[in-house]
Amino acid sequence: MSKKVALITGANKGIGFETARQLGAQGVTILVGARDEKRGTEAVQKLQAEGVDAQFVQLNVTDTATHANAAKLIEENFGKLDILINNAGVLLDGGVKVSETQTETWRTTFETNVFSLIDLTQALLPLIKKSDAGRIVNLSSILGSLTLNRDPNSPIAASGFHNTAYNASKAALNMFTVHLANELKDTHIKVNSAHPGWVKTDMGGEQAPMELVDGAKTSVALATLTDDGPTGAFIHLGETLPW
Repeated sequence: MSKKVALITGANKGIGFETARQLGAQGVTILVGARDEKRGTEAVQKLQAEGVDAQFVQLNVTDTATHANAAKLIEENFGKLDILINNAGVLLDGGVKVSETQTETWRTTFETNVFSLIDLTQALLPLIKKSDAGRIVNLSSILGSLTLNRDPNSPIAASGFHNTAYNASKAALNMFTVHLANELKDTHIKVNSAHPGWVKTDMGGEQAPMELVDGAKTSVALATLTDDGPTGAFIHLGETLPW
């Protein structure tokens, strides 16, 4: 019961996998949440080869039945959950103007990035409450900053990129973070939003300036906060970002 247990969604690749590797190196038991059993199992094998205590957990964030199964597995095997990192997400409207983004794209984006994340968090919250130092990390993005989207002089506004559904989903996620943190402020649980940075991933592309090892650092730091760390914050590499 003394060893920390972390569930990371979308942990079979990219930032999720690197986060698992870094937390595992600190002695945390890693539950690799992934839709695809083959890819999830391969990720676990890679982590185990590096000495990480890792297990595969079948988890499709848009399928609430897998949420219940994951909660049952964690309850039976560990009795608690110390760290939940809501890492999985999609960007479906890159380069599409807001006036041309189909409502189905909005629905699918919000289903994955917001509604499913809330469902999973609520399903696992009873287990997180059993931890002496529960940590919930929601993978957001600086693209969800209303302040920077509104500022014509900001890099986001000046970039000409159009990801309105994605950006809005991350702004909504930030609101969930703030309100959940407020609700849990008198507990041992801390809830924060993490901006990993523009990272070389399937989503970020090869032109991204950050490597995976740095892209995972914010999630790892928020997952391992001490008791005097922040809650209800929007963070990138230790710096507070504008909402």
